[in-house]
Amino acid sequence: MRPPNGATAVARVTAGVTMSHVPAIGAASDLGKAGDGYWQPLFAGFEFSRRWIAQRKPDVIFLVYNDHATAFDLNLIPTFAIGCGDEYEIADEGWGPRPVPKVVGAPDLAWYIRQAVIQEDFDLTAVSNVAVDHGLTVPLTLMFDRPDAWPVLVVPFAVNVIVYPPPSARRCFELGKAIRRAIDSFEADLDVQVWGTGGMSHQLQGPRAGFINQEFDARFLDALVEDPEHLCQLSLLDYMRQAGSEGVELVMWLIMRGALNDQVTELHRHYHVPASNTAVGHLILENR
Repeated sequence: MRPPNGATAVARVTAGVTMSHVPAIGAASDLGKAGDGYWQPLFAGFEFSRRWIAQRKPDVIFLVYNDHATAFDLNLIPTFAIGCGDEYEIADEGWGPRPVPKVVGAPDLAWYIRQAVIQEDFDLTAVSNVAVDHGLTVPLTLMFDRPDAWPVLVVPFAVNVIVYPPPSARRCFELGKAIRRAIDSFEADLDVQVWGTGGMSHQLQGPRAGFINQEFDARFLDALVEDPEHLCQLSLLDYMRQAGSEGVELVMWLIMRGALNDQVTELHRHYHVPASNTAVGHLILENR
């Protein structure tokens, strides 16, 4: 809703979206296998989502993801990094860049969020000339399919959940609230969605490789909608024990949830097991 005549237009967060970002999902789309027997049930769960976002397309997506040792490695590990560049190339993750459009940024909004959030005592690293990997491109593919250009601007927000210690669930949730306050004070008429990606339960190595905990995933989805405070009380060890070592990516969903109202409307839920040894979860939440 636009402000009354004479009032200053400000940005607003209208919805939050969560989804897994399994690299094999991107490969299935790129190779034309989305309709194959193995992949069809997963992609079918996003048919509603694509119709919804075609009708409710935002101006900007604030996309929370984790880099997989493409833009960052052991030489540089920011806990939180916000993309402040004009555009982002697609990373080569070892088999060539995905055949998807480059990502166009929203630098004015990104710099503003960085300044506001740092003033609330969260440390954000500004990055500009970085390539984005499947953590960011697979969610865009799931929601927008294979366009010639992405139809939205994107603020990439990378969270370290690869090298111990990642940030706590509580810190991610409170950071989401700070990001929301920053967006709400940005003087521009922008519809903004916040996406949290990664997860759900999975482990890719060690004795528990292939671990999936569907019961925990279901409880997490319910709590994310109705009781995110409960999820903030879980320790990183709780997440790794119950959701696997890579399941700790779920703390990024709490950044999204913190950026929404206390009360939200769940428009759509999708859960599928497995997708390349991973439990795939997806929610669309709108602010009440």
